[in-house]
Amino acid sequence: MINWKVILNIAKTHLLTKMKSTVTAALGVTFGIGAYITMAGFMTGLNDLLDGLTLNRTPHIHLYNEIAPSEKQPVSLHADFENAFNVVHSIKPKQSQKKIHNALPILNYLKKNEAIKGATPQVQAQIFYISGSIELGGNLIGVDIMEEVRLSNIRDYIVNGSPEALKNNDNGILLGAGLAEKMSLSVGERVQVSTVEGAIFPLKIVGIYQSGLAEIDNIQSYVNLKTAQRILGEAENFITDINMKLFDIGAAPAMAKRLQRQFEVKAIDINEANAQFETGSNIRNLITYAVSITLLIVAGFGIYNILNMLIYEKMKDIAILKATGFSGRDVQLIFISQAMIIGLLGGLLGLLVGFGLSVLIDNAPFETEALPTIKTYPINYSPSYYAIGIIFALISTFVAGYLPANKAKKIDPVRIIRGT
Repeated sequence: MINWKVILNIAKTHLLTKMKSTVTAALGVTFGIGAYITMAGFMTGLNDLLDGLTLNRTPHIHLYNEIAPSEKQPVSLHADFENAFNVVHSIKPKQSQKKIHNALPILNYLKKNEAIKGATPQVQAQIFYISGSIELGGNLIGVDIMEEVRLSNIRDYIVNGSPEALKNNDNGILLGAGLAEKMSLSVGERVQVSTVEGAIFPLKIVGIYQSGLAEIDNIQSYVNLKTAQRILGEAENFITDINMKLFDIGAAPAMAKRLQRQFEVKAIDINEANAQFETGSNIRNLITYAVSITLLIVAGFGIYNILNMLIYEKMKDIAILKATGFSGRDVQLIFISQAMIIGLLGGLLGLLVGFGLSVLIDNAPFETEALPTIKTYPINYSPSYYAIGIIFALISTFVAGYLPANKAKKIDPVRIIRGT
């Protein structure tokens, strides 16, 4: 029967008498696990931030009417040319309405679909911004602002004002930051917008919107859906776009194809709209995992080397233990116990070091125009990284201790005492 009390007491004595080696081994575990947690938390936090920018800015499915040439030209419909090879130059797109036909019934249908998190209508219009003698061309987007807030991170890009201010003001506008700067306008002032037909409407600036993309901030602004319809002189059923968010983003491509056939509108899924997104995300995740695994492996080899040297230093102690009646298995358990103690203490300290470094990074200033509301570096505090860290510390120290301990188990005490 194994006497664990004696084995653990001997293991503790060995560790305390060789404090320098013990501390070195424990620090190897500590910094290995601490570096892993810090790196994994920072890189996955950054990946989540970049992925979030794409996912929140882009609808999972976008419905709209596309202006395109007719699939069959009039000449192809004539019976005399049915089997002929027709070469038609300068095909022009047919005249088609911008609005989605039966948009309101489509919206009601989509909102009842359990797979769809939300569907928001939009009215997009080409307009001119007028302030004094300045006249700038741009886009005006009519939205249900509170639904946009619920389904995307638009609130994070309002650097001045609030979505509620737009919701409560039928003549309000969230002006693009680039437009506000060029026309020297601020919240509370007024800007006039002119349609391509020449109708002019004064709007009050209730907020400044900054997406971080200059080409968008220089031309794009938001108003309430009804305001955009009124500016264009259209009825309440005039909707040019429908943006959808799904509970399962992976279902977007198949659903987009089905909706396109069902409603005879153009449907673009997020993978098609951002073809590079999935590739970039996968590559970043691959780099994160590769770096994290490398850190853990390097830490494991360091632990093995230190414990291996520790056993060689304890050769005479091993011989004495065996000479006094300890079996090879007892000796093996003593050194494995030492390794596990080092792994547990070093791993717990590594968790604290990793958490501390993560907090420091999380509070480090990080300001960029592309992310106006982000003030510090992103960190992912997922408990899974801490669980993986302590589990790896215990497993790696067990393996690192088992291999040298297995050698110690087979040591002949007579040869050690004789010095041969």
